[in-house]
Amino acid sequence: MMQVTRPLSFENVVSMEDLSADDVMSFIQEACEFKQGKHIQLKRPVYALNMFFENSTRTHNSFEMAERKLGLQVVNFDPSHSSMSKGETLADTLKTVQAIGVDVVAIRSKINDYYKELVEDPNIHMGIANAGDGSGQHPSQSMLDMMTIYEEFGHIEGLNIAMVGDLSHSRVARSDMEVLTELGAHVYFGGPKKWFTKDFAKYGQWMPIDDLVDHMDVMMFLRVQHERISDDENDGFSAEAYNAKYGLTEEREQRMLPQAIIMHPAPVNRGVEIADSLVECDRSRIFTQMHNGVFVRMAIMESMLRARNLIVDDED
Repeated sequence: MMQVTRPLSFENVVSMEDLSADDVMSFIQEACEFKQGKHIQLKRPVYALNMFFENSTRTHNSFEMAERKLGLQVVNFDPSHSSMSKGETLADTLKTVQAIGVDVVAIRSKINDYYKELVEDPNIHMGIANAGDGSGQHPSQSMLDMMTIYEEFGHIEGLNIAMVGDLSHSRVARSDMEVLTELGAHVYFGGPKKWFTKDFAKYGQWMPIDDLVDHMDVMMFLRVQHERISDDENDGFSAEAYNAKYGLTEEREQRMLPQAIIMHPAPVNRGVEIADSLVECDRSRIFTQMHNGVFVRMAIMESMLRARNLIVDDED
């Protein structure tokens, strides 16, 4: 495992495009250190808020667990009972909770790039972690994916990695394809070809799943996001037909390379993207990804706390 040569210090963590390959590897190292039991000491009580405007089990609870493990005090927020339901802007809501003492916030929004106006606002000083924006970016998910792959193989450069499924609606695919390319992996795509758009073609080629399973080190499957596709597509959707044509069946799993692993950002539609019997098989790292997500989000929060001089360093 590479050693971090500098403490991570980011005012905000909102897009993988803002991070170099070295930054990503440093986040992975910090996350691994937290996984091994690292602790931090805060200079004063620190307060965190999680604002989720889309349903979430893994990311929401993972951020809260990360914050509590770091010793942060978590402030409750319910979007349906906030003043945003009365027309208050997200920026003004942030300024409000900032004024009452919140230091860092994790936000998930249905709106792509929602964070851009927030990080450019000179009156918002709290740290912002993007927990997912529409079909845009999902930095913490991307980094927990990188951590899981790195733990498995000891490197990312040179690996063959395929992302298969609902590409066009996946913020995970967009974040991962960029950082995987930066880290030297060979990226491939699969699933319905209508979801393979030109922005993906810049990073890798589309292949039928029966060609992918024979050659990939990592098969990463993506959920069909029924909430984002058209009514006509949903009306004509068949789980059995999708799995047979694009999903991981038991027969396809048997053809995977001996060292190959299965990943999925979850939630998994069992029997659709992946056969039910394979979700927790020996190759699966799906729940390992979830476990690693806590430590990655600890590293993200730590970097924003350090940027605000809220952590006691060894020399202090």
